[in-house]
Amino acid sequence: MRIAGHTLGTPEQTVPEALALFAAAGLDAAEVIYQDGYRSGLPLRDRRSAAEALRVSEDLGVPIVGLTPYTTSINALNDGEWSAAVDEIRGAIEIAQLVGADRLRLYAGSWHPGDQGHSAHWDRLVAALRKLAPEASDAGVRLCVENHFGTMTQSAGETARLVREVDHDAVRVLYDQANLTFTHDETYQDALRIQGDLIGHVHVKDLVFTDPEAPFHASETARVAASERTVRSRTVGDGILPWADILSALAALGYDDVVSLEYEYRWHPQDLPEPSVGFARSAAALRACLDDASLKEGAR
Repeated sequence: MRIAGHTLGTPEQTVPEALALFAAAGLDAAEVIYQDGYRSGLPLRDRRSAAEALRVSEDLGVPIVGLTPYTTSINALNDGEWSAAVDEIRGAIEIAQLVGADRLRLYAGSWHPGDQGHSAHWDRLVAALRKLAPEASDAGVRLCVENHFGTMTQSAGETARLVREVDHDAVRVLYDQANLTFTHDETYQDALRIQGDLIGHVHVKDLVFTDPEAPFHASETARVAASERTVRSRTVGDGILPWADILSALAALGYDDVVSLEYEYRWHPQDLPEPSVGFARSAAALRACLDDASLKEGAR
């Protein structure tokens, strides 16, 4: 497996600067945010910025393997909002092609406790993915729907249901066990049993609970507000996630692709060492986990 750095962890760096930081930390690749107004992201449909990022990634030997858009309206009932969201993802596919990325992180729309009309919103989400999947496939890009709160696929069960209903090889699961853990959804064993055959990308991060018994609640989608948090972010190996066991289980399922360090410095810098330190430390811990997973797989 290759280890990528994620520009969620480099809010103070430009994309070229983030790529250099990843190279210095010994990372193999990069996942880059695709969003206007974020210093360490590629602006929407900005081909010039994308071309510069590609040049730097090639010079450094750190390929950009994925983009992370923040589009949340692909389940909207309003036709204009839905069409705009689909078009934004279409633009992300184009930029992914330009930088050489073969995957996009997708939110499964927007959904929070108390929202109404689940079936109608779900149908719009499925329709959006069925519309985009052939275009993504033609471009050599897969759409990876994340296990993520504030969307229609918070749990592994929901994510697997969506991907199977869309039923296209270009739509896969983005497996994020840390998300599933702090939302009190599936254990890694259950998550991999439910969606393991559908995984197209993996996010890695670590955490500790401040109150393991507190129910999960988030009013936003991209992040959990400070007043709602019941966890603290940690570098990989300093939290509670059993990454050696998780990676070994992934390897046993045949996953041999990118794992992306989603270092949450953009959202929670107070919890974490500065990126140059945190990425290097997390990468070293993850390498040790991967070595352990390889030994376990070889012993089978």
